[in-house]
Formats: sequence, C-alpha cells, structure tokens
Amino acid sequence: MAARLGRCRTPFAELTDLCHSVRGWYASPALSSRCMLLSLAFSQPLLFVALILGIVIALSFHEFSHAFVASKLGDPTAERMGRLTLNPLAHLDPVGFMMLLVAGFGYARPVPYNPAYLRNRSRDAVLIGIAGPVSNVILATAFAYALRFFLPSLGFSNLLVQFLFFTAFININLAIFNMIPVPPLDGSKMLLAVLAKPKYARVRYTLETQGPFLLLTLILLDAIGGIGIFAGLFQFFGSAFFRLMGLSL
Repeated sequence: MAARLGRCRTPFAELTDLCHSVRGWYASPALSSRCMLLSLAFSQPLLFVALILGIVIALSFHEFSHAFVASKLGDPTAERMGRLTLNPLAHLDPVGFMMLLVAGFGYARPVPYNPAYLRNRSRDAVLIGIAGPVSNVILATAFAYALRFFLPSLGFSNLLVQFLFFTAFININLAIFNMIPVPPLDGSKMLLAVLAKPKYARVRYTLETQGPFLLLTLILLDAIGGIGIFAGLFQFFGSAFFRLMGLSL
C-alpha cells in the first residue's frame, strides 16, 4: 500500500506474492506459465472462482458498453441481437473463454454495429470502439478503490480482497490490450479514423485485412517465443495504474 496506508504495504506485497501464478498468466512470456491459471482450479479452487468471476464481469461489461453506446448513437443492431445486456451468456464465446483459461489469451463475442445508422460514421465508430476499454478503466478504478477500503481491515488472505484485486487487475489489462491500434482491437478504430481520407485507402485496406493476422502472429510469438511484448506492456501500464490508485505492486 502507498504512503497514505503505509501499514498495509507488506500485506499488499504478500497478496501479490500469493498471486504470482496468476500474474504469470499475463506477465510471463512462457506459454507454460500461462497455463498456471487453469491449474488454480485444483490447487486453489476458491481463488480460481474469484478470478473467473472477475474475467466474466470484465468481458460482459466491456461488450455491453459497446452495445450501449451504439444504441445511444442510433444503431439498434446490437439491441435487436440481444447484446444490450449485462448477461454474460449473451457475450461470452465458449471457445474464446477456454482459450483465455488455457493459453492466456482469448476473446468474447464481438458486438455488431451498422454504420448506416450512424450520423457521423467516422466519429461514432471511434466512440463505439473506445466504449469497451473506457468501461474497463472505470470498473478497474471502482474495484481498486474498494480494495483500498477493505484491505486494511480484512488483510491480504481474505477472498473478497483477492477478488477485488483480480477484478481491477483484469479490467485494466483488458483495457490496455484492447487499445492497441491493430484491427480487430478497439484501438484500431481511432487509427482508422485518422486514416479516413481517400489517399489512405490502401493503408486502411491493408490494416483491416492483415491486422488480425498480425495480431495473432504477435500473440503467438509472445507466448511461444518468449519475446515478452505484452508482458512489458501490461507490467508498465498496470503498475502505473495501481500506483495512481495509491496501491503499490
């Protein structure tokens, strides 16, 4: 804990030590380390349930936010398809969720939108795109503040404290990852809006058609080759976020 709650600095450090296996899920470039997440189901089942709940909350709120903003901007597509809800069943993809548990990366069902309904297609596409990451930052902030409140009295070994920690942790990392400006991630909407002029048509086409392959290649190289691209990204911005919230990792 930071200086304002200095007496909790050691318990919070011990909390992060307790969660090293889960930190390895995102921080270690080794694929075998990422599989530690699934092993928690057998070694620490309650911690595993808390972590799964945090993931479900983050993904559901993320996708709901896309649908909500699209609806507010005049596009009823997501609502008609049953996506304007916080019900996880409407957003989770079984294969993508299992990949997340086993390999450390995965996906939820993307929220569709129809540009024909948007008044300003370029601007509104950006707003719909960033709605997901922004919602995760809001959730991460809320859970981080709750963590600061409960940690001094409950201690690092309390399951509620661990749940708050993991949920904040997952949300901020989900926001960071999705703001990478490579299609189909949400951050690409801003880059494509910048490249909206006709003279950039070829660049846009290349990004939209090759972006997913580029992203998948980076993920595989990071997981199998031990490059550590995403590890460094998450460590830097994730630690900065928790310091900003007055929590020392």
